[in-house]
Amino acid sequence: VQLVESGGGLVQPGGSLRLSCAASGFTFSSYYMYWVRQAPGKGLEWVSWINIGGSASYYADSVKGRFTISRDNAKNTLYLQMNSLKPEDTAIYYCARDPQGLVRGQGTQVTVSS
Repeated sequence: VQLVESGGGLVQPGGSLRLSCAASGFTFSSYYMYWVRQAPGKGLEWVSWINIGGSASYYADSVKGRFTISRDNAKNTLYLQMNSLKPEDTAIYYCARDPQGLVRGQGTQVTVSS
């Protein structure tokens, strides 16, 4: 199983970023997929999930209305569109194959700061 995140960076409050996660080594289209994050000094926090076909998704209250999860099963890729970013969104973001983040990638750093 390999999950490779990309798209992180430094952005000002109110800005946007789009994260991508390239999956390989398993049948991506057979799994719900998740985004989780870890802020400095804190534990893993679940952010969002999406179902197998991409028709249903769910978000943590902290990101609801600002983040959008999506997937392209033909490309084995998971996405997270992040808008109206806040300093408290600063974290390492991981895509994961389970909600606890036990099977996850190496992460991509998102820093929201002016």
